[in-house]
Amino acid sequence: MHPPADHLPNAWGEGTLFAFSGVDGPTNAASGMVATLGSTPWSLLLHTPARRVFDLGVAPSMSSTPVVATGDVITADGVAVTWSAWHTLVGRLPADATPALRDEQAGPVTSTTRGTAILHLAEHEKDTLALAVRPDADELRVALGFGDSPEQATGRATAGLNADTDALIPQRLAFFNQLPPLDTPADARLAAKLASVMKVNTLGPEGPFTTRWSTPDRVPHRDLWLWDSAFHSLGMNHLDPDLAWEFLAAALASAQPDGRIPHQTAPTGWRSDITQPPVLAWAMWENFQRTQRIDRVAQALPPLLAYLRWDTEHRDRNGNGLLEWAPTDQHPGCESGLDNSPRFDRGPVDAVDFTALLVHDLRYVAKLAAADQPETAAQARALADDAAAALHDRLWLDDLGTYTDRDASTGDPSPTRAVSDFFPLLLDDLPAGRAERMAAWLDDPAHFATADPVPSVSVADPAFGTDMWRGASWVNTNYLLALGLRRQGLPDRAARLEADTARMVRDGVDRFGVTFEFYDAHGVTPPTDLDRKGPTVKPYNIRRKMDSIRDYHWTAALTLDLLLPRQQ
Repeated sequence: MHPPADHLPNAWGEGTLFAFSGVDGPTNAASGMVATLGSTPWSLLLHTPARRVFDLGVAPSMSSTPVVATGDVITADGVAVTWSAWHTLVGRLPADATPALRDEQAGPVTSTTRGTAILHLAEHEKDTLALAVRPDADELRVALGFGDSPEQATGRATAGLNADTDALIPQRLAFFNQLPPLDTPADARLAAKLASVMKVNTLGPEGPFTTRWSTPDRVPHRDLWLWDSAFHSLGMNHLDPDLAWEFLAAALASAQPDGRIPHQTAPTGWRSDITQPPVLAWAMWENFQRTQRIDRVAQALPPLLAYLRWDTEHRDRNGNGLLEWAPTDQHPGCESGLDNSPRFDRGPVDAVDFTALLVHDLRYVAKLAAADQPETAAQARALADDAAAALHDRLWLDDLGTYTDRDASTGDPSPTRAVSDFFPLLLDDLPAGRAERMAAWLDDPAHFATADPVPSVSVADPAFGTDMWRGASWVNTNYLLALGLRRQGLPDRAARLEADTARMVRDGVDRFGVTFEFYDAHGVTPPTDLDRKGPTVKPYNIRRKMDSIRDYHWTAALTLDLLLPRQQ
């Protein structure tokens, strides 16, 4: 059994991810055997090394609205398509359908007659797709197989013709049974869309990953990313806390001998040489509240504390107790996760967000360790208290009522008012009166009170625009700010921000059928037209990272957490 169709997503949205999930079995990220829904209904773009288009060949007269369109199931009148394995897509089509496989650039594809099993064969070195068809009573059975060779691809496609699509689909949709009941079919459908994005972006053990793991998006990011994994786990706690733990365990397992946890780890074993914001201990605590698995806490604490120690020892170059993000060849802010923020246009800064998140995570290490590892807890508290004292003393501007970065060389306060200024709201030792003064900035339309909050920089900043962290609104920072507002005794303000965030995401799903990486703070420019480290490129090309990325995992996971009842 699975939820009724009106409780499942049903929009054909260009860029919607469509792939076999690690929830259901082994995956192979290196193959690129991931599809996205095409710009027109009933076409799938396959992101194998040589990209192909699979046209289902359904008659144009057929309704373009599916009954169900999740990350691994598409159904409509006479159409039923899903995955039997990571390498094989199977389904049923109307008898008059004309399915076809072609290289994206319209290159030649070997074809045979319709009466034989293999209709099309797209062959490249160690990268072959075979489309098999077989008339069956009043319908057409289809299977698309991937392989390293024509023999492997055709074997998988031929075998796929015998798959029981009608039995597979309930198995794929059973994941959604974990969603709690919601008040309306519209809410249930949105929650299922969010869960669908989470499921399709879950992969099986592979390469250095001995557990299932998560990625920001199967295309174009593909790999595991540090702080993304933590955010993904927060949403997955509602559906499968044990799977949420696996996301965190995969990130922790990438820790290096010196303690650093890379910001990016590939299933090939490659790791980046920088890190990302420290949020794993907080996410571990949230997962522990669900599982009460003290054995997992014991496993996590050594790499968590080692990583946070690494931050304090390697990211305070000027020795003033405040952390600086490492400059990189791409952009000084790349390590921060707020890649192209104007905060970094003038060079390295003593960073509000890095220091606040360090304190926040160290205090969660202390909470996790309190019962069984009192020495670890004491070490974490001491490190946190030192960093918090430096933060509250040196990065608060009393005349403006805000925290701010300071130039790491000169100590001059940053002129950029950014969303990161609010991260100290997360801390339990925020000096009295500061929270209200900070919240006033959020309520000021001249700075951060926008139609779709919270802009990543003040609208008054000369650099403000729609390009990622130069003005666009992000769900993850909204989530952190709402959490901070609640902790500071401002629950009404937090509730408004959470509601506005969920509405922003819902509007995007309703219009485009996907969750987006970021949104226009003014709510005017559609996410499909937002800049991303340069002007957006038309036509849409998911591989170029030149648009707000679609079916983005943390947007879905954190919005689901906002939408569902919280654990008391």
